[in-house]
Amino acid sequence: MSRFPPVCTRLVIVFLCTVIRSLPLSEGDSPPPLPSPSTKTCGSFQIPFPFSSATSAGGLLFHAFNVSCTANSTVPFLHIGTTSYRILEFFPDGVLVSFPAGTCHQYNDPSSFGFSSNDYLAISVDNIVGLYDCEDSSLCKASCETVDLPGCSGSAAVPPACCYPLSDGSSWRIGEGFSEFSKYGCRGISSWVVPRGSTSGRQGVKLEWAIPRNSSSSACAINAIGVNATAVREGVRCACEDGLDGDGFAAGVGCLKSCIKDGQATLGKACYTKPHNGRKYQVLAGILALAIVVISTVALFRLITSRPAKPCSRFCKVLAFHKNGTTRMFSYSELQKAATRGGSKSDGGELQREPMISRGVLDDGSHVLVHKVPYRTDYDLELVLARVRALATVDHRHVARILECYVEQDCPLLTVYDIPTNRCLDEYLRRGDPDRIRLDWGTRMSIMVDIAKTLVFLRCQISPPITHNKIGSCYVLLDENFSVKIFGFEWIGIVGLSGSDQVSDVYSLGLLLLEMISGSADQDSHSNPTVTVDRIRNGRLEEMVDPVLQYHEKLPACREQIKAVADIATRCLLYGSDGRLNMEDVAKELVHITGDDRHEWASDRGDILQL
Repeated sequence: MSRFPPVCTRLVIVFLCTVIRSLPLSEGDSPPPLPSPSTKTCGSFQIPFPFSSATSAGGLLFHAFNVSCTANSTVPFLHIGTTSYRILEFFPDGVLVSFPAGTCHQYNDPSSFGFSSNDYLAISVDNIVGLYDCEDSSLCKASCETVDLPGCSGSAAVPPACCYPLSDGSSWRIGEGFSEFSKYGCRGISSWVVPRGSTSGRQGVKLEWAIPRNSSSSACAINAIGVNATAVREGVRCACEDGLDGDGFAAGVGCLKSCIKDGQATLGKACYTKPHNGRKYQVLAGILALAIVVISTVALFRLITSRPAKPCSRFCKVLAFHKNGTTRMFSYSELQKAATRGGSKSDGGELQREPMISRGVLDDGSHVLVHKVPYRTDYDLELVLARVRALATVDHRHVARILECYVEQDCPLLTVYDIPTNRCLDEYLRRGDPDRIRLDWGTRMSIMVDIAKTLVFLRCQISPPITHNKIGSCYVLLDENFSVKIFGFEWIGIVGLSGSDQVSDVYSLGLLLLEMISGSADQDSHSNPTVTVDRIRNGRLEEMVDPVLQYHEKLPACREQIKAVADIATRCLLYGSDGRLNMEDVAKELVHITGDDRHEWASDRGDILQL
């Protein structure tokens, strides 16, 4: 008797699960209670965490972020020491304040804004300052002359003859105050903040805020990660994951589901609808009845028209490679069992027809990776096999060894890698995982150098050259000594089975270098690299660095290494995809950063690339 096809069964189950999950939550299925957002207001201002008034908070945060709003006032003031600053606007990472005088002037004395920085607040690098009557014109920067800098009334004003973006960092340093410009003979100063993506500024001084790293108040909420501050030394903020909103702090609002309800932005429980249970069960009953009809109809059709057929039975081809002087042969069912036992990169280990890499454990305890590569024609298959044969001959300690290549008719090609028992690099870099082993900067630097030099070896020492086409942390294995093993080569892209454009190894390595610095794969870097490049070039690298690395506690030489790697990564993203930057140059620079310049890189062949 013909069995009901498993594919149809899975489709029906997926359909039912999708529809049921899409049903609104009932009263009894509501998620745990979520904290409500702050409702403290002062006039038209909502006072966000960590800013607070004397009636709503206490302790260190109150003294650091003390905001007053009297009963008859609609204007909040921020109190720092004995000075009060009028608040003009709140930002997720800071607050915009006016000069202490309170009255808007075209410019002020440089010493009139006496605050520079403390453990919680600092003048932000997002400010652009206008300078007047300076004796040294070298301060002036052309990069800010195209920005619209309005006057006190918000209307257009005569731009200052000299402007200087604090992100430039050549004449003003993080932690300094505006009085530093007096050293250049400047007698007047004004300030604007320019929001990202805008060409128009708003008059005022932006102060960046953060909470000291070792403070109990710096703990992040669930679904949030720590972000290093730029201007506040040893300061951190919390950022919610995609799809959630809030301040990200355990002591604040946390991270809540956001939605639009009645035309207003809403957070928390209000975003969960609560229909009546009776209506929900009626919908479920209808769906189940429809599913039964569909299953019965398809099963009857299969009984009438189908004959049992054994898949993958018309053609079988095995290429086995040597391991320790012997040849090991695997069966397709053994590989299926191994992948199911070991786990998968996508759906739990079963060898489906979609491209996938599965970690497997054989009956003898050997650890392998099974890489599925679908193909359309015999010609495509021969092209893939030619590349696999070439890679199988590579004897390199940083390239995972291929044990076998298995092919059956109408089934994807299976490439079997011999792997160490340790984990992939992405598992060590995963932010927010308390169980991950922390990689120090020296280990990360060694890993980056090994990856780059191995990619150079494959391009220069193999004929025909071998490219990875999708190098990333999920395709790098680490053994117990954190030595690199690269796998997962993109055979599909090589033979043109995918319609998408191939991404060069240099571009992909740039993304990997950023991930090594930040500890997470930045989606902005993948979709729009200019966002990440601008962020680094605007002096905001500290916000990206993995908190595990404790950037501000590193020696200056180590911080310079991180900056140098970030610079290489940005050039890989900008120039790697069009061939203006090659892998050999990237590897040279990484080796130079480590101080290991013993290799002679002038030759494109030789043992210098054989690690």
